[in-house]
Amino acid sequence: MAVAPASLADQIIVLEDDEPACSSATSSSSKRQTSNVSPARRQQQAPTHIVHSPFASNRKSVNALQAENQKLFSVFLEHCTSLTKDCPEVLTFLQTKHAKASAEFLSSVEFRNTLGRCLTRAQANSSKTFVYINELCTVLKQHSVKKRPALSQAEPSASTSGATRSAPDSLQSKTKVEEEEEGKPAAERASTSGVQEVKEESEEAQRKAKRALRKQIAHLENLLKSYNDEISRLQQAELTLDDMETEDSTYIQEHKLKRKMMKIYEKLCELKGCNTLTGRVIEQKIKFNTTRFPEINRKIERFINSPEARSNPPDYHDIRQLVVRVNERHNLCLNRKQVSQIAQEAFRDTGSLLQERRHLDLVYNFGSRLTDAYKPADDPALSDLSLLKKLRSNREVALSRLDDVIKKYAVKQDDTEEQERIRRLEKNGKEKEKPEEGKQTSQANGMEEEEEDEERRGAG
Repeated sequence: MAVAPASLADQIIVLEDDEPACSSATSSSSKRQTSNVSPARRQQQAPTHIVHSPFASNRKSVNALQAENQKLFSVFLEHCTSLTKDCPEVLTFLQTKHAKASAEFLSSVEFRNTLGRCLTRAQANSSKTFVYINELCTVLKQHSVKKRPALSQAEPSASTSGATRSAPDSLQSKTKVEEEEEGKPAAERASTSGVQEVKEESEEAQRKAKRALRKQIAHLENLLKSYNDEISRLQQAELTLDDMETEDSTYIQEHKLKRKMMKIYEKLCELKGCNTLTGRVIEQKIKFNTTRFPEINRKIERFINSPEARSNPPDYHDIRQLVVRVNERHNLCLNRKQVSQIAQEAFRDTGSLLQERRHLDLVYNFGSRLTDAYKPADDPALSDLSLLKKLRSNREVALSRLDDVIKKYAVKQDDTEEQERIRRLEKNGKEKEKPEEGKQTSQANGMEEEEEDEERRGAG
């Protein structure tokens, strides 16, 4: 008895034993099919990334992607368990967010890319594990299921679960429906058929709209990936001084691509119906309660959290104007010296709060792909005491100079206001002196006229 080769044995289809002729024919046809397969096709490697939309695949591929995402999520939890022993409730919170996320998002390519990126960065830099856990929690929160499905939407699933009924039952139900329809009048049957057609057309239109939406989302996600790859290529490119002075340098190209990525991200959030906030520290509001006046605190807090202040940080003049307006509106009875003192303290504290928020945002989002290997433990100041002392002395000098600059311009502001007040007083005094001089000249002229009249009378 001849034995088939190992390469063909895996592809031979064996049918039941009672049909040897069919089995032999099937085996011969399978041999012919395998012989027609070209060696180049056998050696073709599977793509390492998804080249088409995951939404266009069948249910089996979606389930496989969901299982892969679940396995990757388990690997992420195992990696973070040893690094979060001091705060284990963080992983519990992450699992809660994962359980509340929508099933569609958990079986998407976007979730796999986000999870893989967080896992890779957490493995490369263990000191920022909580940062990547927070990023993953934010993404899961954006795609959480907020409303429960209605009961009317759960009925089709129940009907699909009963699709395993026996054939006689289905035939009996069909015959009953046909008999009922035959017993109805023709006009009623026509109306019901028209309603069914309209309903089917609306459902078909909804399916087409959902399909188009998924294709658009998949296209934008692929576009984000291509832009991300291009930005990484530009960041690794070497530049000369001449290249930096060109109008289309790699820095400008990178900036343009990042702006495009932000627009694509906003469009994706709009299509998916989720919030555009990314959870960065720079997006969080600042609580201001430095002064002893709640009215001033509320006004300054509202101003520094406005979009205008984020793009253009406030200066001393802006803070002082706020204090002056609140003093006039709420009748706080503060003199000029007290207003200036409160404005200086408030300006110094707002600057410290804004600086701290920018610093934390920089720490959490610091660096690029070229600095992923950076670790705080490799700081040269930790091993060199002279360098550490020099850095601390420079910080003290910087803080003292900052205080000097604030005091300098505060004194200038007070001197300017004092000079303006003196000028106004002098101007008002001169305006009052002019009418008095006019009265005195008119009185002198009247006296002279009277003396002339008396002289004329004496001469007459």
